[in-house]
Amino acid sequence: MATTLQEAYKENPINIQHILPIDFHSIQQVPDSHLWPKINNFQASLDEKNPNVPVIDLLAPNVVELIGHACKTWGVFQVVNHGVCSKLLDEAESQARRLFALPAEQKVRVLRSAGGATGYGAARITPFFSKFMWHEGFTVMGSPLDHARELWPHDYQYFCDVMENYQKKMKALSCQLWLLILKHLEASQEYLNSSELIGALQLNSYPCCPNPNHAIGLAPHTDSLFLTILHQTSNTKGLQILKNGHGWTSISPVSDEALVVNVGDLLHILSNGEFPTVYHRVLVNKTKHRVSLAYFFGPPADSLVVPLISSKDVGVVVPTYRSLTVKEYVSLKAKHLEKAFSFIRF
Repeated sequence: MATTLQEAYKENPINIQHILPIDFHSIQQVPDSHLWPKINNFQASLDEKNPNVPVIDLLAPNVVELIGHACKTWGVFQVVNHGVCSKLLDEAESQARRLFALPAEQKVRVLRSAGGATGYGAARITPFFSKFMWHEGFTVMGSPLDHARELWPHDYQYFCDVMENYQKKMKALSCQLWLLILKHLEASQEYLNSSELIGALQLNSYPCCPNPNHAIGLAPHTDSLFLTILHQTSNTKGLQILKNGHGWTSISPVSDEALVVNVGDLLHILSNGEFPTVYHRVLVNKTKHRVSLAYFFGPPADSLVVPLISSKDVGVVVPTYRSLTVKEYVSLKAKHLEKAFSFIRF
């Protein structure tokens, strides 16, 4: 994935000013560059009462039905009994905090390149907004060895071991969820056998913010691939989704081990529009430093994504979107963000 998606990113390089985060440790107030207007329907209260996002026990006998319904009605759900131990979740979060606690001059040693896919930097959606986000990230695809050596020349191995183990467990869980989703979509056995899927890990840091009512951790966006599995800090709210009929809805962890799963753009296309891709954003906190780990799961960049239509619906249901490669979609989104769908819709 690092090599093939790198090609798509190279074709749409990002200016260095949109990659380099500010030094959050050294500032006492929100600078104008990061100061967003306070809009009532934008900065909703974190204490508002919201409908409950589905919580799915992966050991439930009707798990296919539960996941299919959650994907169709919400586009997001939380999973429990997923097989990823709490110790690993805690270790991964601890190592992410270790990285983001480093001095700014040390983190920039592994700054993501203009057309790069991995390393330290601001959110890739940054160029689409006039203001910057209260966020810093670190992207891992496979082994983080080279970057970790730069950050900790004599103490990098544990970070690498934890991140590689975390990716391994997330991929296994992603594959499990993926097979359940394909069963709901009634994909052919040939399709099930031919699926080759890979992932990327994104570490996110949302530092304490002096004025959280006028800053945003991540601006509203959707994820590009099939699925995202998110581990978020259990004692700090921040993640919100845009739910039809309810506005911005907070996603609070139901337990320390619950993981959030959301539908991405390519699964929206694959489901022929049946599953909504989820607009989400992240709010920031004045006293708590929030960290999350997002695992993005999808096909290799040269794979063709074709809307699935059940055999019983052939001739009745027509494709909503044209087929395209992952690389083509990533390039479209890098240029047009949420308008990318308009270029592939029939």
